[in-house]
Amino acid sequence: MFDTTSSQPLGKTTRFRLLHFFKESFALHPLLTLVGMTNVLVLLAALGGIVVDHRIITGMPAWVKPAKFAISISIYSFTLLWLLSFIKGQKRLVSMVANGTAVFLTVEIVIIVGQVIRGTTSHFNNNTPLDRTLFLIMAVFIALVFVMGIVAAILLLLQRQQDLAFTWTLRLSMFITLVGMAAAFLMTRGPTPQQLEMLRTEGHTSTIGAHSVGVLDGGPGLPFVGWSTEGGDLRIPHFVGLHALQVLPLFWWLFLRRSRLLRDSHRVALVWTVGAGYLGVVGLLVWQALRAQPLIAPDADTLNAFSILISAVVLTVVVIVLHARTNAKIV
Repeated sequence: MFDTTSSQPLGKTTRFRLLHFFKESFALHPLLTLVGMTNVLVLLAALGGIVVDHRIITGMPAWVKPAKFAISISIYSFTLLWLLSFIKGQKRLVSMVANGTAVFLTVEIVIIVGQVIRGTTSHFNNNTPLDRTLFLIMAVFIALVFVMGIVAAILLLLQRQQDLAFTWTLRLSMFITLVGMAAAFLMTRGPTPQQLEMLRTEGHTSTIGAHSVGVLDGGPGLPFVGWSTEGGDLRIPHFVGLHALQVLPLFWWLFLRRSRLLRDSHRVALVWTVGAGYLGVVGLLVWQALRAQPLIAPDADTLNAFSILISAVVLTVVVIVLHARTNAKIV
């Protein structure tokens, strides 16, 4: 996205390429581009809501959730637009992914904002038939976003860029993002023990499913994100997994894009190593959350597992780089 070989000043070049990207994206996929831009406006409106509306919903200012989802939807929309630009051919399928994702994500944010206006929660809401129906719609449409992601991942598997390391960067980042999406389905796997007890004793529970594990949603949490500081929280692996779509391409851009010391095989090996390590982190975060353990209070098992994973990744990277340098000297 940034042309460091241009003779123009970097800032001017960057602005030009960004404008070109938005212009081209709007020409090819106007609906998804519009959704990305619209959610920037939703974010601004939600930030204003946080300032002027002091209602609390599930332990957080009412407009924090729309703000978080607007950020997430905007980032995902623009990143997906960028990723789809590397898929050649299959125009109908690419358009289906872009347009379908745009529609499904719009339904999500509309319901989330609508429920905040009503003064209630959007996720896991079992209070009234309307609340249950709206959450069911959200569950169906986010599952369809997941399906569109699978289609995009398959299309990427069928593509091959001139740079094989970059090809695998796109493929692995999309795959890990799908794993991150799938982590969210664990939140809806059924009533929690507390909710089952409510159903047993009172015949009704206001919520079915939860972000948190071992504690009730809405308790003490980290600022803005709200991740529980007293129990497990499945939003953490969900968040980390989703952003593989930005992190892995950034890794390629920073370290592998113009590397002259590494052969293609070494660069691909590094992409796979970092990708496997990233996926391992997502898996460990799921494991930590399901054991009702806060992110900021890991036990010895969690720390040992993370240490082993990071050590394995670092050691593998060192071996690959040393092997590359040895081969370069021989040549």
